[in-house]
Amino acid sequence: MGKAIRNHRHEVILATKFGIMRSLEDPNSRGVSGRPEYVKQACDQSLRRLGVDHIDLYYQHRVDLSVPIEETIGAMKDLVQAGKVRYLGMSEAKPETIRRAHAVHPITALQSEYSLWNRDPEEDILPMLRKLGIGFVAYSPLGRGFLTGQIKKFEDFSPDDYRRQSPRFQGENFNKNLDLVSRIEAMAKEKDCTPAQLAIAWLLARNDNIIPIPGTKRRDRLEENIGAFNVKLSQDDMVKIDEIMPLGAAVGERYPATGMALIYR
Repeated sequence: MGKAIRNHRHEVILATKFGIMRSLEDPNSRGVSGRPEYVKQACDQSLRRLGVDHIDLYYQHRVDLSVPIEETIGAMKDLVQAGKVRYLGMSEAKPETIRRAHAVHPITALQSEYSLWNRDPEEDILPMLRKLGIGFVAYSPLGRGFLTGQIKKFEDFSPDDYRRQSPRFQGENFNKNLDLVSRIEAMAKEKDCTPAQLAIAWLLARNDNIIPIPGTKRRDRLEENIGAFNVKLSQDDMVKIDEIMPLGAAVGERYPATGMALIYR
């Protein structure tokens, strides 16, 4: 990434995260740290690896319950004052934690999962962010690929695909969720767009402080995702989508138990 943006740094908003601890002994092991000394060490390491002198948006990837959020954000504030970071972000934090963090230093963005597949942020997160003037960056806006309509059976996942461990992709949950997606596919056909474009267009139409970040490895998928900007949804369309996939419609947890323990903290 550093090499790619080297001659275009002024054109790029560079965002990265800290907070997930990995183990060389066990690649599947994940820990969380919000210790002030780790925050600063992680930032310096990112700057070195990227070959840049500052990070535009620096996220706390997951909240560390063993460290008061004021201490973690305080260390991030120090990075802003040192010129190493411009803006601060958080990820998968709950409202009270965000309020406490925002009181230490303004939080620019919260990055959490949000899509037709997971509408949980609508209950208390999004209203609070609008009140505080914080942007929302929606990761997995395509429901980890499920909303594209390309996944038809469990066997479509490769043996090492992490989605095989997700409750939403297992057993009867898979079949029930597949039925929901089929309805989205039908509406996309009516709108002359792909299911992925419809899902992204829905997010864009929700509020102007919501920024979806679909992941892709292929140029044609990137171009497809960009095409979502050309999909215009009327109020009637939004009502229909709400009827097709209302809050809580998807069946099963979005992470295994270990992952669920790290969100909404």
